[in-house]
Amino acid sequence: MQENSESDKKRVIRSFVVRSGRMTAAQKRGWEQYWPTMGLDNQAPLESFESLFGNTNPVVFEIGFGMGASLYEMALANPSENYIGVEVHRPGVGALLAMAGDAELRNLKVFCCDANDLIDHWLPENSLQRVQLFFPDPWHKKRHHKRRLVQPAFVQRIAAVLKEGGHFHLATDWEPYAEHMLSVMEDSRDFANVSGPGSYAPRPDYRPVTKFERRGQKLGHGVWDLVYQKSRG
Repeated sequence: MQENSESDKKRVIRSFVVRSGRMTAAQKRGWEQYWPTMGLDNQAPLESFESLFGNTNPVVFEIGFGMGASLYEMALANPSENYIGVEVHRPGVGALLAMAGDAELRNLKVFCCDANDLIDHWLPENSLQRVQLFFPDPWHKKRHHKRRLVQPAFVQRIAAVLKEGGHFHLATDWEPYAEHMLSVMEDSRDFANVSGPGSYAPRPDYRPVTKFERRGQKLGHGVWDLVYQKSRG
């Protein structure tokens, strides 16, 4: 585990805004019925992923899963992989809990907190097979670009929790943010672009096409995937 540092304490810029909103009956039921078995507390130390899931399967960590549909589909389709999702939006967490709980998934666990806290203090170093960051807030306005999650320091912290050979998969539907992500990732000494230097990746089969994404495609909007492999320990 990483130790607390002065730089951690000073980091106050958030890459997200917690949205308010009433939960549906299904989302409330997800919290009430399935959080006790599927929810995780970032204050509780992690003994091991094996003790958490009951097996030694590879672990995929997704940051900001929204309403959870694509993460649910991935966990359902890939029972030989374990998934941990983190989201700050409580209705989204409730929606995922309801879907996954009703399907009796055993390879999915959920956090409702800031992913930065998990990366810095909960996830073991060199432990994850893949980190997924799909459609993060692009913070369109120039004065807000400092709030974009993908920055050199963040990428370095992702590298610390990935196994050597593990992958960092990013996707966005906002081309200027795609260009920013590409620039930051290409400058990282910890990662190699699996599609070749300076290239975007075709969407991997394991990433489902979301309802939002399909709607955007009909309007002619693009989606850019980037997949990088950790190249050193």
